[in-house]
Amino acid sequence: MFMLSNFLLALAKLINIVLGAYIWVVIARAVISWVNPDPYNPVVRFLVQVTEPLLSRIRQVLPAMGGLDLSPVLLILAIVFLQSFLGPTLQQLAMNLR
Repeated sequence: MFMLSNFLLALAKLINIVLGAYIWVVIARAVISWVNPDPYNPVVRFLVQVTEPLLSRIRQVLPAMGGLDLSPVLLILAIVFLQSFLGPTLQQLAMNLR
């Protein structure tokens, strides 16, 4: 059981790191959208490809706010919620298995 416990602890840390990195990707995408970036720049293309699937789904549900795009803010809030929920839940589950 200790192996499963260690696996869950490692998974919780990995999820926390990946979600934290994705927050920074969303922030970079939002900052880049304030200027007129070159759409052929590899960094810009990466940021758009990684974030657009989730941001477009949020935009479909979120009503238009007069040119103000709040989808990155909502995505970051959702990621913070997942970090606050998944990480501690997996850690507690791992501790209970010991």
